[in-house]
Amino acid sequence: MPHALTDLISIETLDRDGALRETAHAVEGDTRAGLFRKAGIAGGSLLAGGVLMGGLPALASAAPSKKQDVAILNYALTLEYLEAAFYRQAVQQGRFKGEVGSFAKLVHAHEEAHVRAIKGVLGRAAVASPKFDFADTTANAAKFKATSFALENAGVAAYSGQATNIKQTAVVRAAVSILTIEARHAAAIAVLLGHVTGKSGITPNGAFDVASDMKTILGAVRATGFITG
Repeated sequence: MPHALTDLISIETLDRDGALRETAHAVEGDTRAGLFRKAGIAGGSLLAGGVLMGGLPALASAAPSKKQDVAILNYALTLEYLEAAFYRQAVQQGRFKGEVGSFAKLVHAHEEAHVRAIKGVLGRAAVASPKFDFADTTANAAKFKATSFALENAGVAAYSGQATNIKQTAVVRAAVSILTIEARHAAAIAVLLGHVTGKSGITPNGAFDVASDMKTILGAVRATGFITG
């Protein structure tokens, strides 16, 4: 049974018809924050005072292609860069103890694994990591938990939003294997926030998650100010 993204898909599978060599049409090579510059700002801000805000619109279906799969993987990689950097800084600062500290360490390990796996599949087609500035959200416990809740739920919405746009079954399978982990992260931080009994519930959308399109997610993340270059 496969245990990693690279067990499910290979660079040969993705580049069978030269898809990787054509990724310039979908993403801006490996320039920093290229995906965010293409995204612009769409919809409302994801974060306002450290909490998830507003609904996330469903993604309109589009004719899938292998080139599109590469663009989607780079999109996922960019979000994983963000999450990995966020938790890495929190762990390095060492401000959080107990359950919050344990959560940060575990999720950091998961997000770093996601980054390595997706980069391993994309190879030279992988976009470079943007530069980030998380201000005091990685040192203040309340802000850390609220930001984590927003980021993890955004990750769930992002992966859900791309599921029907992916052409290759193996890539769908790999994306879902990350999606379920992100959902567990979101549930775990919801417990730490007390959202299980709070009015917002364990998810911001109640009984049904709402998928989001690429432009909305990237624009919302850009609006947080975490992307600096």
